[in-house]
Amino acid sequence: MNTPITVSELNEQIKSVIDTTFSSIYVEGEISNLTHHNSGHIYFSIKDKKSTISCVMFRGNAQYLKFHLEVGQKINISGNLTVYAPRGSYQLIAQRIEPSGVGALALAYEQLKTKLQIKGYFDKNIKKPLPQFPDKIYIVTSNTGAAIEDMKKILSVRYPLAKMILLPTLVQGENAKYNIVENIKIVDNITKNDTKSILIVGRGGGGIEDLWAFNEEIVADAIFEASIPIISAVGHESDFVISDFVADLRASTPSNAIEISTPNIDDLRLYLDSLSDDMTQKYKTILSSKEQNLLYLKSSFEQHSLERKFDLVQSSISQLKQQFINSFTHKLQVEQDKINSIKNSFELNHPNKKDKKGFVQVTKENSIIDIEQLNVEDTISLQSSTTIVNCKVISKLIIDKIS
Repeated sequence: MNTPITVSELNEQIKSVIDTTFSSIYVEGEISNLTHHNSGHIYFSIKDKKSTISCVMFRGNAQYLKFHLEVGQKINISGNLTVYAPRGSYQLIAQRIEPSGVGALALAYEQLKTKLQIKGYFDKNIKKPLPQFPDKIYIVTSNTGAAIEDMKKILSVRYPLAKMILLPTLVQGENAKYNIVENIKIVDNITKNDTKSILIVGRGGGGIEDLWAFNEEIVADAIFEASIPIISAVGHESDFVISDFVADLRASTPSNAIEISTPNIDDLRLYLDSLSDDMTQKYKTILSSKEQNLLYLKSSFEQHSLERKFDLVQSSISQLKQQFINSFTHKLQVEQDKINSIKNSFELNHPNKKDKKGFVQVTKENSIIDIEQLNVEDTISLQSSTTIVNCKVISKLIIDKIS
């Protein structure tokens, strides 16, 4: 049986799904239940003929509204859905609100976007790659405000090996587009044939009018014609301007531009440590292999050296010598045993031992023979230690043994 989850866990799971699935939406509806809170946040609902959804626009975005919201007003909202987990309710977080219908700036934006797209300004195949380890990062933006300070701080921590060069630039107002173009060209001229530099063009957040300088055609031309890789970092993550499409890379914020244009020095340190460990291990492996080869060669040399061969020959000679001695000794011992046997036989049959009275040795044809083997007419010899008598058997009598 499955274990149930808590209500809070369920709401958090729903929130995760909605936050990731509806992170960027654009919806039209009619305003109802409008409340302007003292905090600066605006709470309201939008509806159509069949449905209603709760909305909120926080003060950070509400301060850039160019018109006053009213009940019954038809509007277009750009934002994202989220869930308020404690109550299990979802709402639309409005980041930008426009009156329903195409406004002047929106129309100009779409017309220029279409024109530049036809000209090939947005073609991904012509985008220039960023250098992996940049030496210099040129910044075309305002020298005041939080954006540039955040960029400095992130670069000093993330990749202090790169040098940041700021070109103070107007980024808002009628003359901003000219100043942006001028500084892009200055950077492009001083970085000719420089393959380790990057240019970041951008500014912090704002309304469509505040960001409009980056929707100007002359700015798009300057970015497209530049040879240095350019990152467009304008506004917040939900803001899209023409320069984002023309640039070689878009950053969601100026701070993000530093992050995507530089490696993390801590990662590089870890990578260098891993390379060092790998090199040390490979070095040890190579040394061990060479050592084994040397030992093998040494052993092989010793086995095939003259000294080794002499030792083998000397050993063979010693073995043969010992075998000869053993064989010769054995042969001598065999012959000695034969001699001893003959000697013993001789001693046993020596005439000097045949001196016992009444006893003689009977021989026939010089061979000792038992008397039982004699036949009548045999010629025999009777021999003592002093006398030999030749005889002839005239008769033979067998005497039965007494039992």
